Amino acid sequence: MDEGGTPLLPDCLLYQIFLSLGPADVLAAGLVCRQWQAVSRDEFLWREQFYRYYQVARDVPRHPAATSWYEEFRRLYDSVPCVEVQTLQEHTDQVLHLSFSHSGYQFASCSKDCTVKIWNNDLSISLLHSADMRPYNWSYTQFSQFNQDDSLLLASDSFALLSRVRNKPYDVFGCWLTETSLISGNLHRIGDITSCSVLWLNNAFQDVESENVNVVKRLFKIQNLNASTIRTVMVADCSRFDSPDLLLDAGDQAVSPCRVFDLGCNSEDETASPALRAPGRAKEGLRHALDGMLDGHTQLSERALETRVAELLAQGRTKPPERSTARNKYLIFTTGCLTYSPHQIGIKQILPHQMTTAGPVLGEGRGSDAFFDALDHVIDVHGHIIGMGLSPDNRYLYVNSRAWPPGSVVADPMQPPPIAEEIDLLVFDLKTMREVKRALRAHRAYTPNDECFFIFLDVSRDFVASGAEDRHGYIWDRHYNICLAKLRHEDVVNSVAFSPQEQELLLTASDDATIKAWRSPRTMRVFQAPRPRPRPFFSWFASHRR
Repeated sequence: MDEGGTPLLPDCLLYQIFLSLGPADVLAAGLVCRQWQAVSRDEFLWREQFYRYYQVARDVPRHPAATSWYEEFRRLYDSVPCVEVQTLQEHTDQVLHLSFSHSGYQFASCSKDCTVKIWNNDLSISLLHSADMRPYNWSYTQFSQFNQDDSLLLASDSFALLSRVRNKPYDVFGCWLTETSLISGNLHRIGDITSCSVLWLNNAFQDVESENVNVVKRLFKIQNLNASTIRTVMVADCSRFDSPDLLLDAGDQAVSPCRVFDLGCNSEDETASPALRAPGRAKEGLRHALDGMLDGHTQLSERALETRVAELLAQGRTKPPERSTARNKYLIFTTGCLTYSPHQIGIKQILPHQMTTAGPVLGEGRGSDAFFDALDHVIDVHGHIIGMGLSPDNRYLYVNSRAWPPGSVVADPMQPPPIAEEIDLLVFDLKTMREVKRALRAHRAYTPNDECFFIFLDVSRDFVASGAEDRHGYIWDRHYNICLAKLRHEDVVNSVAFSPQEQELLLTASDDATIKAWRSPRTMRVFQAPRPRPRPFFSWFASHRR
């Protein structure tokens, strides 16, 4: 300013100069004087800084909950859990999975050392309990989940084993349906590449000695073709669909409109799902197929013939989906129809009468013709699914997938197409059954189809995180679809978990046998800020005496 207090540089010129600076330089310049400080907080200036620094597409609007561009810039810079604060080394082998209690006070970890460990989540994380599962003939532990009131960890209460439930294949994992009942799966072979998966409702408070007596009720029986199986079962609560924490809109973005298939159809024409056609047409189709092979008009391999016969025999013997206008729960799982590689997501509505252990058990009450249950929806991702996670409001499903080459055709179910090293993180709206947003990318994987393993992801109110085979965990912003942080480990990162009560705390688990805790820069400043020493009462009183 000159001697009269008039600014030497007009605001418009300062604005143009500040546009050429980086965020840190703009903030430093704002400390010079009041005029510079006012210009350094200009909304249009921070809008430009935001889009340029975070490389967000210009057509993406500001977060709906944001009050200013400056505060939004600060949120992404200051509230992402990217500062390593603690490394836990109590496991002796690869750590495979992490899960928080709903209160956030505790979390569980699973490992190839065959233990499930329970940890206290305080300012400094400490081990509370360790359960060795070798006495129950387990090879290792791979998954855990707290029930809604945090009293049970799948089949554990106060760290005492309450029940055992059979799971086949092992990566069905299982999940809670209610606070005292859980879902498990079993696989029954029908042919060389044909099977059926049965999903059971189990009581959590039964006998420990047997793996079989705890089964209470059969929920669904689903046909598997071409060596596919049901895996990675989870439950989505539909009651919050109309009030999501963050509303994601497909808008004009280029997403595939053909990934989701609604199988609910009352028509008997040829466009209906094969599982819903009448038994008479099934017999006619089977007779026609066999006549074609005998006449030499149709050439099918042994596996293709088995699949075709299985499809035809299931027609008319599959119970169609039950329609309900009430918002219930969805059972979600990975499956397939072309190969053993999980490339589809199956969705089956769970109705209120199915969520209780009362009533018919073990499949009683269904007609003899209703041998299988039809799915309500199928999502085909055209790739190998290696991870799934629900948003906290249960409305959005996030899926880690390694894509097949465009236009690839599966000729042999035992030889799926090669999969990409890049991992696509896809997002599906379970209310509209549409894919939303563009795929999130940054993380990578290297194992081929037959060695591919599950990488657990997690979703908080504003962020989504995932592990990867490139020795890093990754964090993205859900609204802006940008990668915000890479979290370093010494080996594959198998699992990540946000604290449900504090999204600025993230845990990562790795093949390097460690669990790392990460906090945001803002949280670290709060924890490390010196606390004022309380003055003794007599000193305060003496200073105020007259």
